[in-house]
Amino acid sequence: MSQAVSLGIDLGTSELKAILLDARGVVLGQAGAPVTLSRRRTGWSEQNPADWWQGCVTALGQLRSQQSDAWTRIECLGLSGQMHGAVLLDDAGQTLYPAILWDDSRAVPQAEQLNREFPEYAQITGSLAMAGLTAPKLLWLRQNEPEMFAKIDCVLSPKDYLRLVLTGERVSDMSDAAGTLWLDVVRRQWYEPMLRATGLSLAQMPRLLEADQLSGTLNAEAARLLGLPVGLPVAAGGGDNPVSAVGIGAINAGDAFVTLGTSAAIVAITDHAAGNPASAVHSFCHALPKRWYTMGAMLAGASCLRWVTRLLGQPDEQTLLDQVRMALPVDQPVAATCPMFLPYLAGERTPHNDPLLRGGFMSLGHDSTPAMLGYAVLEGVGFGLLDAMNAALSAGAKVNACALVGGGARSEYWAQLLANILDREVYTLHGSELSACIGAAKLGLLVIGQGVETLHNAMPIKARYRPIASVQPALQARYAKFRGLLPAAQGLHG
Repeated sequence: MSQAVSLGIDLGTSELKAILLDARGVVLGQAGAPVTLSRRRTGWSEQNPADWWQGCVTALGQLRSQQSDAWTRIECLGLSGQMHGAVLLDDAGQTLYPAILWDDSRAVPQAEQLNREFPEYAQITGSLAMAGLTAPKLLWLRQNEPEMFAKIDCVLSPKDYLRLVLTGERVSDMSDAAGTLWLDVVRRQWYEPMLRATGLSLAQMPRLLEADQLSGTLNAEAARLLGLPVGLPVAAGGGDNPVSAVGIGAINAGDAFVTLGTSAAIVAITDHAAGNPASAVHSFCHALPKRWYTMGAMLAGASCLRWVTRLLGQPDEQTLLDQVRMALPVDQPVAATCPMFLPYLAGERTPHNDPLLRGGFMSLGHDSTPAMLGYAVLEGVGFGLLDAMNAALSAGAKVNACALVGGGARSEYWAQLLANILDREVYTLHGSELSACIGAAKLGLLVIGQGVETLHNAMPIKARYRPIASVQPALQARYAKFRGLLPAAQGLHG
């Protein structure tokens, strides 16, 4: 009998990816389509939800043509997506406004207002109010776009907009809902006081499910466009970080991983809600029932490497990484005079909760080279992750060996540098760049009663990187200097 196939879709900030996964956990095919980002004002970050759907049609069209046989065996679909975005619908289901994304910083005053007026809510919602989370964005809209705000019939997260087009259902899941700041993360239900604080009601929220539950079935129009059967089961799915955790097999308390994509985070799985709002450590619902995760998040991760590559006029990131590897071997102590970098190109979340913070180089000299600046960026992101890890540890999370996922995991040099900085074993995985898609597809299989064993299947380890003791004293000294630069950086926007 032929294996059932699950279609996993992950809506990222820069790309929509899709895969076909069989019930044994084997990836049969993959495809992607870019999505456009708009920054029409300083600090704003938006996308047109219609572009997500077009990207979905494009990527799935590629998959269908590449894997025509497997396509006919698709029996379910799962979703993953960027968290904290706000898609605003009117009562006819039409979008009212561009989707406001996770790295949008317009709602700084509104986040401060919520923290000032409702300080006790953070313990219930799992996080301080931050400009990047969804609730402050809606308060901004209420205060600045009142006529449009009055027309809002429903607020969805990005991947839930795709579900709406696919199924017609207004549904979200616990893991994505936790990132809105409107969820009681312990009880796993909407928290009405925070909804009221932002001018909303329960009636404007989607129905909530666990990520592995059936959220709806494929409607006739989507089925026709995609060449899939009407009635195909669609799993609730979840936010990209928790679904990535499902993809790599990080589902039990004590499992931990570092994600190094556009943004970056250190994530530790727990069996109870365990956050530290004062240090901007999130405690959110995992994409599986009765599980949570503690997260320290950075707003800029591998995007810092992309930025410095362009800044230095290098042809691509690998060229710059090769220069860094040759000039500053990762197994030798770095010189104290090497430039330093603050990785706050988009502000910072954990532990500083300051979206207006900005990055910068220090200790530049006439002898500074592209390799030195490239190294400083890799190190600065590592130091930011160390800040985030220390904050997560303060919340009671355990962080032992860490899987490394995301685009940054492609660099062996960066992986070893992170092991040296975090003083933890770091290991990379085969196929981790597809972890969110794989997690989404696994959740799809659970809906049709298959693939339970694949949940416990960790991805095969590609390489292990253990801390090199001889280089750590120099790194520790540089980290102390890195921490010392923070007040100056904060003073620049005071």
